[in-house]
Amino acid sequence: MWSKKEVAKRLQIEWPIIQAGMAGGTTTPELVAAVSQAGGLGTLGAAYMGAEQIRTAIRAIREQTDKPFGVNLFIPEPFDPGQPVAESVRQAMNDVRRKLQLPPDPAVNRYTESFEEQITVVLEEKVPVFSFTFGMLDQKWIRALKQQGATVIGTATTVREAVALEESGVDMLTAQGSEAGGHRGSFLPDSPSNLIGTMALVPQVVDRVRIPVIAAGGIMDGRGIAAAFALGAAGVQMGTAFLTCVESGAHPLHKKAVKEASDESVVLTRAFSGKPARGVTNAFISLLEPMEQELPTYPVQNGLTRDIRAAAAKQQNKEYLSLWAGQAASLSQDVSAAELLHRLVEEAEEVRRRL
Repeated sequence: MWSKKEVAKRLQIEWPIIQAGMAGGTTTPELVAAVSQAGGLGTLGAAYMGAEQIRTAIRAIREQTDKPFGVNLFIPEPFDPGQPVAESVRQAMNDVRRKLQLPPDPAVNRYTESFEEQITVVLEEKVPVFSFTFGMLDQKWIRALKQQGATVIGTATTVREAVALEESGVDMLTAQGSEAGGHRGSFLPDSPSNLIGTMALVPQVVDRVRIPVIAAGGIMDGRGIAAAFALGAAGVQMGTAFLTCVESGAHPLHKKAVKEASDESVVLTRAFSGKPARGVTNAFISLLEPMEQELPTYPVQNGLTRDIRAAAAKQQNKEYLSLWAGQAASLSQDVSAAELLHRLVEEAEEVRRRL
C-alpha cells in the first residue's frame, strides 16, 4: 500500500503523507522537522516570511532532521495597492479597530514579500522539495530547481489547472478539493467555480495527467488517506490535521477553535485577505460578509487587516483572528506530529484490511 507509491519513492520518504505548507507561523521548524523525521514530508509555509527568515527556518529544520522537507511559496499576482476601499468596508474595519484600541486607517508599507528574494534563498539552501500555490511558476525557476535535483509541486483546484501545471513541467501536483482549509489555490480566472470537492476532483485529475497526483482537502485520518488512494492519488497532503499538533505554531485560540469546530461552522470567506479562504466563522467574517463583493482584492485586504489580526492575537480575542481550517476540522487531534503520523498509517492499514 505504501512502498510502491511514486510520491514516496520520488521524495525519498517512508509514507506519502505531506504536511501542508500553511503560511503565517503554523509550520514551525519543529513541526516540519518532526513530520519529516517520522517518515512524512514536512513543509515550511514561507509565503509571509522574508528571505532571511526563510533561510533561518531552513537551517533550523536541518539542525533537527536530515530527512527531506519542503518549502511552499505563493506565486505573486498583479495587484493595485492604490485600489479604493469602499466606505462601508473602511468604517466596519475601523469599528473593529476601536474595539481593539487601535488607530484607524493604518498605513500599509508592504503588502507582499519579494518572491524573487524568497525563491533565491530556496535555491541557495538547496531545498529538496519546492511547492507553490496561486499560479504557475516561471520556467526559469523550474529549470533552476530541477538543475539542483529539487522536486517541484504545483497546486490545482480544477482539471484545467492541473493540465496547465503538467504542461509547465512540474514533477507532481496537489489536487486541492473545496474542503481544504486556508486559501484556495485557484489561478485560472475564467473558471465559473473552482469549488470542486476532493472526491470529485482527484479521479478526474488522475485521468487527465501523467504525473503523480497528491490529494488534499478534508483528509484528516486513515479513512481519508485510504479513500484518496482508492481514487487514484499517489499521496495525500494534510494541513488542518497537523495544525493542532503540539509542534504547530498556530495560536492557542486557533487550535481550540479548530478542535471545537463543527461541519457547519467552517465557511469560505474573503474577509481577512481578499482571497477566498476556508476557516472557522467568527465576528469579523460575519461583519464583512454582507460587503464581500466590495472588499479589496488580495493582497491588499490582507495588508489592511494585518493590524487587526495581530492585535486580536495579543489580546486573546478569537473573534478577529483568521482561524483557517478545513471542513473536517472536528476530526483534529491534540497529539505530537510523530504520533499523528503513526496513527494515520495504522488507520489507513486497518481500512485496507477491512476492505
